[in-house]
Amino acid sequence: MLAAKRVRVACAILLATALLGGCGKMEAPPVAKGPLEVTVVTVAPRDVPAVFEYVGTTQSSRQVNIQARVSGFLDKRVYTEGSIVKEGQVLFLMDKKPFQAQVDAAQAQLSKAQAALDVAKANLARVKPLTEAEALSQKDLDDANGNFQSAAASVEGAKAQLETAQLNLSYCTITSPVTGISGSAAQADGTYLNATNSQLTTVAVLSPMWVNFSLSENEVQAFRDQVAKGQLARPEGNSYVVEIVLVDGQVFPHTGRVTFTDPAFNAQTGTFLIRATVDNPQGLLRPNQYVRVRVRGATRPNAILVPQRAVLQGSRGHFVWVVDKDGKAENRPVTVGDWVGDAWHIVEGLQAGERVVVDGGLKLASGAALHVRDASAPPAALPQPAAAKK
Repeated sequence: MLAAKRVRVACAILLATALLGGCGKMEAPPVAKGPLEVTVVTVAPRDVPAVFEYVGTTQSSRQVNIQARVSGFLDKRVYTEGSIVKEGQVLFLMDKKPFQAQVDAAQAQLSKAQAALDVAKANLARVKPLTEAEALSQKDLDDANGNFQSAAASVEGAKAQLETAQLNLSYCTITSPVTGISGSAAQADGTYLNATNSQLTTVAVLSPMWVNFSLSENEVQAFRDQVAKGQLARPEGNSYVVEIVLVDGQVFPHTGRVTFTDPAFNAQTGTFLIRATVDNPQGLLRPNQYVRVRVRGATRPNAILVPQRAVLQGSRGHFVWVVDKDGKAENRPVTVGDWVGDAWHIVEGLQAGERVVVDGGLKLASGAALHVRDASAPPAALPQPAAAKK
């Protein structure tokens, strides 16, 4: 029984092997070869705007350090930290009593000097006619005149001391010189202020706002090369328009202008600094924010654009499929530039009037016959189903 069972298993294995061998020899049915349907666009050069995008940081156009100008005790802070302050608004108050005493002393010194001047003036008025009448000597007249001049100089010195004392008293009321956003208070109430700890806070102007961004040395050279080759045209008067894109992708409602280009190369960062100035009346932009900067104004004359999906990439770089004069597929290497909307800017590789495949290129091979449909043509109408019989 066991031997018979082994024989049956062996026969089954031989039969399966024979069937598999027969299947392996079966040939696949021939595939019908015909033109492959593709959609194409015709290359038509045109002038297109060139937009350059960079990462930038905001900077206050005027950030003022608020410092104490005299030494004394800080009475109190009278503003809210982090709030918008107006020009001339009081920020801090210092103890005025010592400075008021100095003003009073200077005022008294001025009064004393003024009294001495009045005496000297009256004495000169008496001595002068007596000298002319030869009742007094010329020396007496010179002495009287010298005393008058000295008293007048003392009055002027006392006036200067009084003005200095009044200035020091006015410095006890510390105000903001600009309208902007205030920083935190660096000193607590009651602190004695002197030259070593005179910094109190900062006020940063919010409008206009500076936006700084940088170009690498390679980017600057590439820009110059494109201008020299006629591939890029600068705006008239180099009046570039700067757009600010916020962190959420929204475009800032106010545009700016490039107002400064650093002529020196920064060896530490390997870049050139460029600054744009933009109005910020609502205070949406704050100092030290990261934003995206779009620079508009330049144009690309006679630029060739093709849809992004038409450009493929292989082991040797980017390429497109074009329809040759015989209506067959041709693999064409291209040099791509920047994206312009949903299209590639083709720097080299295509000429005006050539037809580029935009749909159906993944299944093509060089020399394949094509059935071409223009992307701008409306799609063919589908056949309507026959009406159902009743």
